[in-house]
Amino acid sequence: MADYTVELSSLRDPLSFCGHLDGNLSALEAIVPVTLRLEGDKLHVSGKPEDVASAERILGRMRAAVDHGAQLTPDDVALAANEALTQHAPRQHPKTLITTHRGREIRPKTPGQRIFVEAIERHTLTVGIGPAGTGKTFLAIAAAVRALQQRQVARIIVSRPAVEAGEKLGFLPGDLREKVDPYLRPVYDALSELLDDSVVAKFLERGTIEVAPLAYMRGRTLADAYVILDEAQNATREQLKMFLTRLGDGSKMIVNGDVTQIDLPRGVRSGLLDAPKLFAKMEDAAVVQFDASDVVRPALVGRIIAAYERLARSDKA
Repeated sequence: MADYTVELSSLRDPLSFCGHLDGNLSALEAIVPVTLRLEGDKLHVSGKPEDVASAERILGRMRAAVDHGAQLTPDDVALAANEALTQHAPRQHPKTLITTHRGREIRPKTPGQRIFVEAIERHTLTVGIGPAGTGKTFLAIAAAVRALQQRQVARIIVSRPAVEAGEKLGFLPGDLREKVDPYLRPVYDALSELLDDSVVAKFLERGTIEVAPLAYMRGRTLADAYVILDEAQNATREQLKMFLTRLGDGSKMIVNGDVTQIDLPRGVRSGLLDAPKLFAKMEDAAVVQFDASDVVRPALVGRIIAAYERLARSDKA
């Protein structure tokens, strides 16, 4: 057995280090088979030598993050563990994208999310492809809201294909927004998480934030805007080309989708399937692939996705 001790009194913020109700320490114990014991201002770590060494590396990254002013969460511990245990070179703790109106800090929680956010910051066009629950939509909207707040863009435009209605929404009751609300509900949910409802309502009324079905993008030039296409697996090749060529000066585009959930009619090819080949090596564009390890919903969701991935591979074999 081996032991390692952390002097909590030397930390900038011991409470953030340990987490609410010591949740960060519990998260570490769930990842590495060690025993953590708090005694006064000391944290004792005991276990097999190799496990204690792993815990020491993770705790070192947690300490560095706290020293930089981060408010650690169990998700941050998992991210630190992933990098420490896979021997990745030390990286700075993920920057906070935005702080919500409730005081919650939004930042990447998984390696895939970190790559996605970094790609958004560096490129004009970013394509995120991966299963449900990996945070593609939420992080894209968080990045857009941050850019709006920092006056980097004048507006946010979010679009989705309305596949179930065949892009023909005229028979539905109400105005345009009421017609597309069922398809854009996840977008409104993300906005409400990030901003006060009154602010969201004001931005929607003024057109600072616009939501519209993909069919309504044709013929427009979208300048000085953060433009997001969600559920892009349900856009045809022609529709995706039409959307991407709407890009105007001073704008960024994010295209998200899950190629395992294509709802297009049989025989109609999803335009998102072409994205890796078209954009992976294109200048000022990036393609980020998420997998089940990036799912931030309950662990069972990740296991369900992994099971379907195995089934798909066996069907092809």
